[in-house]
Amino acid sequence: MNDSNGYAVFFFPQALEILGTAIRPYLQDGPAGVHVLCHEIDTGGALIEMTIEGRSAEGKVVSLELMVPTSMVRMVVSLHSDGTTFGFSPRDGQPVTALPTVGPTAMPAQAEPQAVPAAASVPGAPDEKLTRTPPKP
Repeated sequence: MNDSNGYAVFFFPQALEILGTAIRPYLQDGPAGVHVLCHEIDTGGALIEMTIEGRSAEGKVVSLELMVPTSMVRMVVSLHSDGTTFGFSPRDGQPVTALPTVGPTAMPAQAEPQAVPAAASVPGAPDEKLTRTPPKP
């Protein structure tokens, strides 16, 4: 998996057993396990289409399309990289601006929610008004 562009497609062990010798020429072993290294993939149907680029015995570039049922695929890892960054970080070097606090310690919204339906008047029922209380810190 040392290529910087493409996809590594990992299969379930049962899928490798079922596919048997038909898939073996396309498998590569790496630190993360056995996988198929693809230039492009299409996961838009019942079959996952993997485009593999290689060279023929004469040295010509060949493109091979390998299709297997999507249920056989365990995981697809994107190997696309620009070579300068890794992981989830700002790519332009600018600091990330702080986002407002959200969660149980945040102050509630100031406006009344508009999704609450109006109470129906029922004869003989006490008058009730819906209120919002801020969460306890």
